[in-house]
Order: sequence, then structure tokens, then C-alpha cells
Amino acid sequence: MGNTSSMLTQHDIEEVQEHCNNLFSQQEIVSLYERFCQLDKNHGGFISGDEFLTVPEFVVNPLSQRLLRMLDGLNFKDFVAFLAAFSSRATVHQKIEFIFKVYDLDGNGKVTFNDMLDVLRDLAGHFISEQQRKQVLMQVLVEAGYTENSLLVLDDFVKILGMCGVKMEVEVPVD
Repeated sequence: MGNTSSMLTQHDIEEVQEHCNNLFSQQEIVSLYERFCQLDKNHGGFISGDEFLTVPEFVVNPLSQRLLRMLDGLNFKDFVAFLAAFSSRATVHQKIEFIFKVYDLDGNGKVTFNDMLDVLRDLAGHFISEQQRKQVLMQVLVEAGYTENSLLVLDDFVKILGMCGVKMEVEVPVD
């Protein structure tokens, strides 16, 4: 493969670190760059959807088609920013923002009943019926004070997740 990390300067690494809110160490960024170069088969500086589909773990993910729409055409900085949500150093809020983007397929900053239903369909497959999915989703929305016609923004999404038991951590600034 060769030493692809030699293509990254110290400035590049620091810029990528800043772009991903310092969720990755410099060594992790070098490792991610090496993986990025492996995936970027045509060496164009971007990873296509087809190149992502060469990762077996990605292909078996029930949300792979949704994720693919978010990933197709990412450059290295955006690739690292995308992966930042999976970092153990990412806050719960950062992870929820990522999940919200998975639901918000058209990127308009709003999640509809059908967006949520589509994700449930992807995740549950044929294990529950369409009617059961709708009932579960309606129950969650109603309990949170929303309807089938509500357009949820990130704060609404956070509220619903909180009602479902997701604990939001308080971020305390470090002096």
C-alpha cells in the first residue's frame, strides 16, 4: 500500500482534528487517512457509494442505504467528521445529532412521521407489521405531545429520545 500518511502534513492533521471537534487523536487521523485511501479506489480524493459498498460491515447494516446517501462523495475531512459520531469521545448530543441526520433524509432539518416510519421499517424489517410500526410510532409521538403531522426539529427529536430513556449528558466546560 505504501505510506499514505506521508501525504498528510502536520497542518492537514490539525485542520482535520479541528473539523471533527478534536474527537480523534493525530494518530487516529493518520489511521483513518490510510483507511480512506484504501476505500478511495480511483484515488480521486472522494469516496463513492460503490466504494463504501466494498466494506462488508457497512453492507449488512440495515440503515446502509440511508447512510450511503450521507456518505456518497465525501472527501477525507468530511469522512472523518462523519465518523466522529462513532467516537467514544463524542457526546450523547453529538451522537443524537448524527442520528437525527439519518432520519432527516432530505436534509431539511425536519423529521416527518414517514421519515421515522421508514427508519423503523429498515430496522425492524418483517419482524413487525406495518400496522404495528405505525401504532408504536403514534404512541411515542402522542406521549411526547406530537401528532402524525408534526415536523420534528432536533430539539423535538431530543425530547422524544429523552422520553424513551436516552440520557442527555450535561457538557461542563473545562477551564
